[in-house]
Amino acid sequence: MRSEVVRLTTGSHETVHDITGRCAEFVRGAGDGLLHVFVPHATAGVALIELGAGSDDDLLSALRDLLPADSRWQHSHGSPGHGRSHVMPAFIPPYATVPVLGGRLALGTWQSIAVVDLNVDNPEREVRLSFIGG
Repeated sequence: MRSEVVRLTTGSHETVHDITGRCAEFVRGAGDGLLHVFVPHATAGVALIELGAGSDDDLLSALRDLLPADSRWQHSHGSPGHGRSHVMPAFIPPYATVPVLGGRLALGTWQSIAVVDLNVDNPEREVRLSFIGG
């Protein structure tokens, strides 16, 4: 297995951060296998989703409806509604696995790999990319 940690800045606002290019670079020329993408954070997730065309904004809107940033959360330190960030990974898990064929991501035509981050208190994130050859 080959593994590497990528650091990224998601900023001080809710975001869907595209990491497809970085993932493609990591597996380029690696042959066949699996790419495992993991964020070691309790408040971020990894989504396979169409980006652009409004889908990323739609996802954030749906998460706002499902997990409002208000005072209902028992986990209540940090920004208002911070507790929802700790619940989000139950809906958007902190990992995804993508097939790699001939050193290329076997994603669908419109699929991208994105880190989803609702936590405005922690703008610095790590993403572990692991390639398991087949």
